[in-house]
Amino acid sequence: MKLLLILTLGTLALSLLGLARAEKRAVREGQTAPDFTLKDQDGRDVTLSALRGKWVVLYFYPKDDTPGCTKEACAFRDFIEQYRALGAEVLGVSVDDVTSHKKFHQKYKLNFHLLADPDKQVTRMYGVLNPLGWARRVTFVIDPQGVVRKVFPKVDVGVHSQEVLDFLKAALATGTP
Repeated sequence: MKLLLILTLGTLALSLLGLARAEKRAVREGQTAPDFTLKDQDGRDVTLSALRGKWVVLYFYPKDDTPGCTKEACAFRDFIEQYRALGAEVLGVSVDDVTSHKKFHQKYKLNFHLLADPDKQVTRMYGVLNPLGWARRVTFVIDPQGVVRKVFPKVDVGVHSQEVLDFLKAALATGTP
């Protein structure tokens, strides 16, 4: 029993240390968004830099077809026309594979790209890989020049899509690039 408690506490400490290290490496506001190419739910390549000239909402999420991730994805789906009216594209990224994304995309009739990062390279690059090997729920709003203008490190899936949309509207109203 004592050994189990020590192992549990040790695992928790290592997990917290890993999270702290990931946050130190995380992409920050004002930085150029690291470029990448990932496969979408249909197996097509999507390259971030090819979207220059548009705002990009790049959201990382833990796992396809789980309650919080489904709620978040469906909220982006429901607001997609408003995002596109502002010149923004939405990209969802998780470490799930293309097959998983395809099923999730079809099941919930999602209308934006889900990008597969099974090798976890992009998730690591953005500093959002959690100690369990999944992406943390973090959103990056990238301006048309490729600069990260806003990071949402703590996401409430019930209001997040509206929160991001409000940020974009405010940025456009104030002339933020």
